[in-house]
Amino acid sequence: MRARPFLSDVSLKPSAQSLAGTFPFSLPVVRGLGRLSLHPQVTFFVGENGSGKSTLLEAIAVAMGLNAEGGSRNFNFATRASHSALHEHLRLVRGVTPPRDAYFLRAESFFNVSTEIERLDREGGPGLLDSYGGKPLHERSHGEAFLTLFMERFGGKSFFVLDEPEAALSPQRQLAMLSRLHDLVRAGSQFLVATHSPILMAYPDAIIYECGADGIRQVAYEDTEHYRVMHDFIANPQRMLKVLLED
Repeated sequence: MRARPFLSDVSLKPSAQSLAGTFPFSLPVVRGLGRLSLHPQVTFFVGENGSGKSTLLEAIAVAMGLNAEGGSRNFNFATRASHSALHEHLRLVRGVTPPRDAYFLRAESFFNVSTEIERLDREGGPGLLDSYGGKPLHERSHGEAFLTLFMERFGGKSFFVLDEPEAALSPQRQLAMLSRLHDLVRAGSQFLVATHSPILMAYPDAIIYECGADGIRQVAYEDTEHYRVMHDFIANPQRMLKVLLED
């Protein structure tokens, strides 16, 4: 039996129609959004760089009350106000029970979040870093900091938005993240994840939305370009290299 989602549907408000020619409303993924049903446990957004998946994910996170640069609902810093107004034109269908916690992890601004954590710990007194393994994230490698956040800070019955969480992780650490994700799902948490990782998107029973020139559509894992490219390369790297590197 599936748990009840904290967020079940996302759609555009009619107000977005007047902005159709401006960014990001001109992106195919936004124009073709329609009514997007989310899995109560894990929903993946995949697609090429520039397809708009991160823009959409950011807007959902902000509409859910999270900081555009990342962090929990208590974070309100802004290193550079670069997020779009898309969140103002999204209609969200939330669950009856709110999540116990919520967090937005985005790879590109994780350094800024780590800096803000240290500032809040200094100004608010010791204790905040205990939720992050008791050690400043800047004193860990990039990959260790990502995994520490996942292992130490995240908990059950919570809502998580992750934008390319695999960015700093080796394949082995991605497997560790996948295992931890499953633990958190079993503890009642819900995830929205934008990723390029065939390892992460292999999570069973998840919904995968592919963002591209034709908009957004649900696809099977084996039909994603990420899976096909990686499968073909691993199956015969010499053949692929010959095609790629020959004059």
